[in-house]
This record gives sequence, C-alpha cells and structure tokens, in this order.
Amino acid sequence: MVNSRDAKPTLRPPRPSPATITEFEGVRSLHLGTSWVQGAMRLSRPDAIELEYVQMMMMWLLFLEQPRRIAQLGLGSAALTKFCYQRFPQARIAAAELNPNVIAICEAMFGLPPNDARLDVRQMDANDFVHDPANHGTLDVLQVDLYDEEARGPVLDTPEFYQACCDCLTDDGIMTANVFGEYDNYDRNLRHMELAFDAVVWLPEVHDANIVVIAFKRAPVIDFSVLYERAAAIRKAYNLPAKKWVDGLKEWMRDHQ
Repeated sequence: MVNSRDAKPTLRPPRPSPATITEFEGVRSLHLGTSWVQGAMRLSRPDAIELEYVQMMMMWLLFLEQPRRIAQLGLGSAALTKFCYQRFPQARIAAAELNPNVIAICEAMFGLPPNDARLDVRQMDANDFVHDPANHGTLDVLQVDLYDEEARGPVLDTPEFYQACCDCLTDDGIMTANVFGEYDNYDRNLRHMELAFDAVVWLPEVHDANIVVIAFKRAPVIDFSVLYERAAAIRKAYNLPAKKWVDGLKEWMRDHQ
C-alpha cells in the first residue's frame, strides 16, 4: 500500500466546457459556459455567415478564387466550415476542434453536415493539426479562430504555432485569424505572425474588439482597382461585404507605408 501523501497525483485533462445556446430575435448563438458568443446563426438564413468578423475571415477570397483545400482551426458555430463546404464544391474542407461538445452541438443545432469525402471535422488539438507533417504544404486557406470560454485572447499564439500554420500553406496560401482579446495580445500576435509570414495585414476593429488579420505566405502584388472589381464579384456571388475589406486593406497600407 502506498501512503497517500507520497503518491503522485493523477493528472487529468481539463473537462471540456459545456456548449450551450441562446436565441434572440431570430439568431441562435453558441456559448461555452459563459456569456461570450462563440458563434451565431440566423435561423431564417442558416447557411449564411451571421457575424461581421466571421464574414471578414473570408477576405482571402480577394486573392484566391478557387481554393482546393481549406482548413478551420476552432469550429465555433461551424459558420465558416459550412459556408466553405457548400460554396466551394471543388474544395476539401477540414476543421480541428478540441471540444467534443462543440462538434456535437454544431451537428445538432447549427446544421453541420456529417463528414464525407470532402468534409473532415476532427476532434483534435489545433496545435497537433498544424505540426502534422502530412498537412504541410497542402492548404490554400487556413482560418484560425481559437478561443476558450474566457475569450481573453487566442489559445495558441506562439511563434512556433504561427510558423507551423505557415508551413501548412501552399506557396500562395493565405491565413486569416481572429485576434480578439485583451489589447496586449494584439502586438504580440502581430510580431509572432510577422516572424513566419511574408506579409501580415490587420483590418480595422469590428464589433466587440474583434480584429481579423490576413497573413500571406508570399506577399501579393496589390492593385486596388483589381481588388475593388473582385470585391463587387464577391458581393454578387456570396453576399459578403467585400468592399469593406478592400477599404480596410487600403487604410492599413496608407497608415503603414
């Protein structure tokens, strides 16, 4: 028999946060045991992207029209995963979500379709996903929105993590990331991204301090007349406010020349 005071404690992984929903004025919202909204869906338009910052995560469309492989780190309410799966039939879509409760509630309450030949939603750590050599050099688009229930800042934000994100991209691949959180997170995330990516641009803050970053493995040549034409096409095809994205890119470049 081992003396209990001498026994080493058994380390157990933290229990996944409960996934719950609220509904208000026709919008269903996802929560992880707190009042923070982790995702939302308008019941009358379940396949649309409801939240402005989540729409902004699609701004890679300004530079890539026909992606072949898209991955999402952090499932949220599955808005991006569903949208990409439905709107880009030529693409394979992957998502890594650590919390099994989030996957279950997305399937039950947010219309996440079952996995098939094109869709692969996995319960796994996003860090493991980006460090898996099998994923390196395979993604045209990587969308990163990683938050726990406290929502103080990205759960993963080290230089090593962002380098692994960059490693997953093809030569012209693009990452978009939400860096919502406490303000000291912003500069740290920017510095760490700039170590890995050839070009990093932040768009102006949208509601509730969400700031979306677009990071390029290889810096693009930017012609704003072309981007505004592309924005109009995106609006027509996907009903996304892409002109705002171009305005944000233009503002960034003006302020950081």
